[in-house]
Amino acid sequence: MADDKTQVGGQDRKRISLSEDYEVRDWMESFGVSKEKLVEAVKAVGDRADDVRDYLKR
Repeated sequence: MADDKTQVGGQDRKRISLSEDYEVRDWMESFGVSKEKLVEAVKAVGDRADDVRDYLKR
């Protein structure tokens, strides 16, 4: 099922999708990290934004 770009907010902002270029770009900017670091963090702790944020603070 395609990502419905008209449905944003709420749960959509709690998960990180590495399959959508615009989401990767937005999360990279939000966390201030490279794509490689973002991918590393998601692989390490999963796609929940709070978990990724905590991982990147270490």
